[in-house]
Amino acid sequence: MSDPLLPEVDIDVPPGGFPIGKVAEVIGVGVEALRYYEREGLMLSATPRDAGGRRRYGERDLAWISGLVMLRETGMPISDIRVIADLSRREGTEQERLEFFEEHRARVVEHLEKTQRHLAAIDQKINSYRTALTGNRETANEGNSL
Repeated sequence: MSDPLLPEVDIDVPPGGFPIGKVAEVIGVGVEALRYYEREGLMLSATPRDAGGRRRYGERDLAWISGLVMLRETGMPISDIRVIADLSRREGTEQERLEFFEEHRARVVEHLEKTQRHLAAIDQKINSYRTALTGNRETANEGNSL
């Protein structure tokens, strides 16, 4: 399998890996989310276990989980992440992955542009209320309904 491009995780992972609680702390997700990722087949490979059957996560696991979190935070649905995980486990799927990420990027850009328009409207409201509070109420109330 070719290595997928993974985010860098800026932490030294010991040779035996981290337990699930430490990974949750380092990545900033809940333990249940990590278990969910595993149950749903979103991990790149099976999570290694120690002699007692407890999960141990290596550097590559942390990088993969960081990527999952980033994709979720950019609005990618779990069903799409499942597809990416499946494609990432197989060689020769680079074209499909490229197309998948290009489509996702277009959705993220569209969402970002919409959010920027909303932010501009909020800024306009803030400026309007600041103006109203400084005494220029006539200008402040032009075209405002909220």
